[in-house]
Amino acid sequence: MIRINLLGQARPKAAKTAVPLEATVQLLFLAAAIGLAVVVLAIVYVSQKKQLDTTNSRISALNAEKASLQQVKRDVDQYESQKAVLQQRINVIETLQKNRTGGQELLEMVANTVVRVDALWLTSLERKGESLEISGQAGSINAVANLITQLKRSGYFGKVEIKEAKESDIVPTAQTFGFTMTAAINATPLPEAAPQTQPAGAKPSPQPATKGRS
Repeated sequence: MIRINLLGQARPKAAKTAVPLEATVQLLFLAAAIGLAVVVLAIVYVSQKKQLDTTNSRISALNAEKASLQQVKRDVDQYESQKAVLQQRINVIETLQKNRTGGQELLEMVANTVVRVDALWLTSLERKGESLEISGQAGSINAVANLITQLKRSGYFGKVEIKEAKESDIVPTAQTFGFTMTAAINATPLPEAAPQTQPAGAKPSPQPATKGRS
């Protein structure tokens, strides 16, 4: 239905409702809080992303360092293996060289030592590893003791032990003592000790006594 204003008067406009000031302030605070929260979240995000990037870079560097160290370890293991093989070959060569030249030196040394001891001779000489087994006959126990002293002074032997020493009948007309001893061979011969001078008035080593005499 169409209404016609016959009076010719203008229609009054609707009055606008005023917005309370308190509501406006609350809206401003809310907008400010939201904006501040967005800024804080942005800062936290950027900081966390930076830390994450730094951590990832550190992990990558550590992985690269680990790979490098593993390669170094493989190289060291290979070097140690080659070193062990070479050392084994050197030990074999040294053993062969020692066995080739050591026997003659030992024989000469033992011969020179026995010459210094009166009333004593050897019946067997056998090398067993790093020790020498010596058997012989002596005119007295003192002669055996003198042999031990001379062996130690030579520098070729360390520990010398008597295994057996007893009277024997190898010479029917004289008193003799059979003995067996072992002497540890020094890896490196020591300087020969100076011989001790016999004190004045000392009695010489006793000679083999004739059996039956008092």
